[in-house]
Amino acid sequence: MLDPLATLTDAFTSFLFGKVETTRLPVRTSTGQAQAVYLPTAAPGLGDSGVVIGREVYSGKGYIYDPFQLYGQQLPAPHWLVLGESGNGKSALEKTYVLRQLRFRDRQVVVLDAQGEDGVGEWNLIAQQLGITPIRLDPTAALNGGIRLNPLDPAITTTGQLALLRTIIEVATGRGLDERAGFALKVAHAYVNETIVGRQPVLTDIVEQLRHPEAESAESMNVDIDDVRAWGLDVALVLDRLVDGDLRGMFDGPTTAGIDLDAPLIVFDLSHIDRNSIAMPILMAIVGVWLEHTWIRPDRKKRIFLVEEAWHIINSPFVAQLFQRLLKFGRRLGLSFVAVVHHLSDVVDGAAAKEAAAILKMASTRTVYAQKADEARATGQVLGLPRWAVEIIPTLTPGIAVWDVNGNVQVVKHLITDAERPLVYTDRAMTEDGDDLARELAAEAAAAERAAAAMEVYGPGDPAGAAEPSESTVA
Repeated sequence: MLDPLATLTDAFTSFLFGKVETTRLPVRTSTGQAQAVYLPTAAPGLGDSGVVIGREVYSGKGYIYDPFQLYGQQLPAPHWLVLGESGNGKSALEKTYVLRQLRFRDRQVVVLDAQGEDGVGEWNLIAQQLGITPIRLDPTAALNGGIRLNPLDPAITTTGQLALLRTIIEVATGRGLDERAGFALKVAHAYVNETIVGRQPVLTDIVEQLRHPEAESAESMNVDIDDVRAWGLDVALVLDRLVDGDLRGMFDGPTTAGIDLDAPLIVFDLSHIDRNSIAMPILMAIVGVWLEHTWIRPDRKKRIFLVEEAWHIINSPFVAQLFQRLLKFGRRLGLSFVAVVHHLSDVVDGAAAKEAAAILKMASTRTVYAQKADEARATGQVLGLPRWAVEIIPTLTPGIAVWDVNGNVQVVKHLITDAERPLVYTDRAMTEDGDDLARELAAEAAAAERAAAAMEVYGPGDPAGAAEPSESTVA
């Protein structure tokens, strides 16, 4: 039986405020129709200026990224770290990103190409397509008139030359240069620069001066000439490796004339160098310093310096220090540094942990492809990723990555155009016998992707869903 007082109270409340609750009969419907009740929400994008990377997975929105457009407002630094195991799409992302950036007239790109097959680097096809000849650093070819880069190139300041020589020696010996050896190197370098005219000083001149120092260098410090010779002996032996050892030919002569530093794309092909030897970090150090003094200029151009196998840089404390200075210097002149590595544990647990942390801190953009669960947890801890992102990293499929742009974390599917596809996929030996099958599978995948996109946009059962959604993947 209804309570008269409650009934009176409800009537009075309804009179003052209107009826509070409305009773409706249940309605049977489909999820396709009911989804309009709960409108989708998505995190804000990065803007609409730059190059299209692909599509944000959860919202379906286009994902556009450009460090030069975002720098200063959404990005404190324009540098970018790309992580992930092989076979998940890092290489395809790098190549399409560079191709799309080059659509802008004020862009220049340098690539250190440390991988390759069939005797050429990975970037050879793209270089050919753009009418560019890669700069192939090969000890064998250098002896027969190949490319040389001179660490004592006059384009590099004397301070830069001396810092580079020290780094070469420290990388080769695996320890810092002590004061006595450093003094012997400094006086030999100063003497060579003062006395050699009419040609570029070369490493042979430094080695010769270290073996036979001048009396003036000893007298300036009030030490015996034999002491200076002894202090510089180990330094001379290390540099001799670049002059007469397994690395001879690439750095023991004047810089090769005709290297076009104004080309939109410059590719240094390092694929002929053993990636596991100390030669690779030495090469990267020399190329990096040479570019710092010859390529990076205050001309308002936006430059991208992309380094594959970047753990060679980050994992060596001496090379990392050089590149740390390059990143700070280059940021003021429009340089974006892109480091590509497989595992973050390769660098954060190494001898250069302090220097690696400094470089990682300057990388405001982080892209993480699929990794094993334990590696994903370690990566998330170092980079400060949210828990949900760490949990999905092991489940990511090829072409999909977690993007963290200064705290804006989204899951992005990278899209590749038909024109880009033959240029960006590597492992040709694995695919050239099955080109027809690959094309068929690619067509099927594209059709499935278009169907899925139509379902997302129009919903099931809607006749409009039969129309193909158009997607632009170039800037």
